[in-house]
Amino acid sequence: MPEVLKAPLVVEFPFTRSLGPVQSAFLTGLRERVVLGVRASDGRVLVPPAEYDPVTAEEIRDLVEVAPTGTVTTWAWNHAPRRGQPLTTPFAWALVRLDGADTALLHALDAPGPDAVHTGMRVRIRWAEERTGAITDIACFEPHDGEPPQLTGATGEFEDPVTGIVAAARLDYTYSPGRAQTAYINALGGRHTVGERCPSCRKVYVPPRGACPTCGVATDEQVEVGPRGTVTTFCIVNIKAKNLDIEVPYVYAHIALDGAGLALHGRIGGIPYDEVRMGLRVEPVWTEGARYPDHYRPTGEPDADYDTYRELL
Repeated sequence: MPEVLKAPLVVEFPFTRSLGPVQSAFLTGLRERVVLGVRASDGRVLVPPAEYDPVTAEEIRDLVEVAPTGTVTTWAWNHAPRRGQPLTTPFAWALVRLDGADTALLHALDAPGPDAVHTGMRVRIRWAEERTGAITDIACFEPHDGEPPQLTGATGEFEDPVTGIVAAARLDYTYSPGRAQTAYINALGGRHTVGERCPSCRKVYVPPRGACPTCGVATDEQVEVGPRGTVTTFCIVNIKAKNLDIEVPYVYAHIALDGAGLALHGRIGGIPYDEVRMGLRVEPVWTEGARYPDHYRPTGEPDADYDTYRELL
């Protein structure tokens, strides 16, 4: 069996959200080295604060200052920190119930090793040197044996409150297309398109999945399809995508390659965008060194009859 492909992939985007009065006060307080919770209808002080009561679902705004010291309620050791985590050296993820709070806050605990951490240990906040009004204003927690410090008396009223945040959402993972799609990708490198036929319904899947989603049986019979095909449906793109060197408007279409049991995506070129139509017969255009067609262009054949592709819409 040929080696299955794999590659590191990253999905990343900035997530922007506005803040209500409770979250605004909480994050602004962190910027000022103050921790604020909110009192719920049952008298509990919630840290981090919730905007709505977990019991009644009513909006709550009764802000309460709590101490920057607290107690570890549970923890887990992180022996290999990843990019973007609070510390670059091994640390513990800990749930810490701050003094004056009734719920626990998740953050990093800086300790020399797992033997130095235990449930019930006393800790305090280590503040970041530069604070902007974000959870990262708490650099981490650290062991602490002293008494809780005196509270500041903060009520949640601050100058220049934080009203919104931008958080970078990122997922790093290794993707493997599996046996079937590895064969498909390798075939594209030779300018061929292959699918796999279901032994039960005889449908040819392109790209192949390794199993028929309809019949639930494995597929391993390779079938070369195309290279020509038929436009089954399409859309006209009028908004230019970032980092995509294609002038708008252009057409992106579903193309049923000859012999395939379903349509795949492809860009249509070599024809004015307003002349693209359902049933248009097209063929792939490759560029030097490419592993997949750059676009599809008209073949000059008569349009396909609707009945030949209506099941592939």
